[in-house]
Formats: sequence, C-alpha cells, structure tokens
Amino acid sequence: MQSRQYDYRYSCSVEATLDVIGGRWKGVILFHLMEGTKRFNELQRLVQGCTQRMLTLQLRELEKDGVVKRTVYAEVPPKVEYSLTEFGRSLEPILLMMRDWGDRYVSQLVEQKSKVKS
Repeated sequence: MQSRQYDYRYSCSVEATLDVIGGRWKGVILFHLMEGTKRFNELQRLVQGCTQRMLTLQLRELEKDGVVKRTVYAEVPPKVEYSLTEFGRSLEPILLMMRDWGDRYVSQLVEQKSKVKS
C-alpha cells in the first residue's frame, strides 16, 4: 500500500480522521448530535463525565474543523444550539460502525468476565 503525503500536518488519512474525531469526548458528542440539534446543557447531560470546560473546548474544535455548526440566537438569556454540518454528517457511517464495534467489545468483556466467575 502506497503512503501519500496530504499536507504538513498528516502523514496519512487515518491520522487526519483521528485528529477530528479522536479523543475521549468528540466521538460521543458527534454521536449524540446525529440524533439532531442539541443545546449546550442537553449535550452536557448526555455526555456524562465531561466537564463544562472540556465540552466547550471539544465543541469549539469540532466547529473549527467544520463538522459542527454553532447557532446563537439573539435572546435573553442567549440560546445556543449545536448541530452537525453536512460535512459532519459524512461521519455518521464511521460513528455507527464505532458504536457497533463497541457493543461487540462490551459483550465480549461481559462474556469473559462470566467465564472467569464460573
């Protein structure tokens, strides 16, 4: 398999993909946004264990990468909503495959644990 140089930052396309969706929270955030537009507090409830600061940072990075759209409504108090961009929607098959793999992995762990107890 031939390796291609993309730009100064990435030596391969997998690295570029992981740069956008990698890390503890980005995939989880994107997975929940697949269901539709969410407000910040709703995302915070869904992404359990993620601090407010980390959620803010992750959303900013996803917005910068063009996969999440942030919409601010001129209201008092301000209303902010997050949604996937059209480009962000192109990640859906990857995220669904990650979910399916995670389900299989958890099942395998449960099975191994039950064998150890037996």
